[in-house]
Amino acid sequence: MIDLKAYLKERAARINQALDEYLPAENEEPATLHKAMRYSVMAGGKRIRPVLMMAACEAVGGRAEAVIPAACAMEMIHTYSLIHDDLPAMDDDDYRRGRLTCHKVFGEAMAILAGDALLTEAFVLLSAPGVFADLPAERVIQVTHIIASAAGSRGMVGGQAVDIESEGKKITPEVLHYLHTHKTGALILASLQAGALIGGASDRAFSDMTRYGEAVGLAFQVADDILDVVGDEKELGKKTGVDATHGKATYPALFGLDEARKRAALLRDESIAALESFGEEAEALRLIADYVVKRTS
Repeated sequence: MIDLKAYLKERAARINQALDEYLPAENEEPATLHKAMRYSVMAGGKRIRPVLMMAACEAVGGRAEAVIPAACAMEMIHTYSLIHDDLPAMDDDDYRRGRLTCHKVFGEAMAILAGDALLTEAFVLLSAPGVFADLPAERVIQVTHIIASAAGSRGMVGGQAVDIESEGKKITPEVLHYLHTHKTGALILASLQAGALIGGASDRAFSDMTRYGEAVGLAFQVADDILDVVGDEKELGKKTGVDATHGKATYPALFGLDEARKRAALLRDESIAALESFGEEAEALRLIADYVVKRTS
């Protein structure tokens, strides 16, 4: 039986060590930019996307170590999105993970550049010679394409655009579903698909992993919506009630808190059911699906 708390801690530590090695050093010019990049990336966090990528790789019979470069690239993309999301032009947040946001420490212009640089650095890493030496070239291209697509206008950035346009408006459940599956779900799904591909997944395993990713990615955002209503600010490391203040489109706002909780639980069950064809090798993924819905931070 997996001790999920220990598992998540150990996996996050491995990712943190790799990120420290892959990121430019603070004293490398331009030093301020590199300090801003490292400040945000190394601020902590659960590293859920990298952990899911590692777990997906192992679930299809691969080695977790094989995905670490791609997992670090994914975390760089995720962090860039948080830096930009916190800016005054977006959500205007002062704190992230319990400490001042990047633009509060380094200024708005440098924060924008830090985000830009992290997005670019992710693809520098994905395309670095020898990083995926044991993987066929076509598979490396496929993984890179999946990650790039999930980050762009048809994925996370597109979801963010719809999020901004939906503020203060009454939207349909279909628009809310699009918003959440793109803004948050896209990178989570891509993490699982990339991990499965690097691990050598069969077509059936890849399809099942995709169904898992679609459900668990949406469950993660529904749980986030709920935490913004009922979560503890100290535990979350950021203000709560922000969604309501900004008139954000969320599941509690559209359906009510009780219904949002029911939907999160149903999505958890759907994600776990998608792993029926897997054995014990996917146990970490099953436990993470439950954790995503029950987490308090």
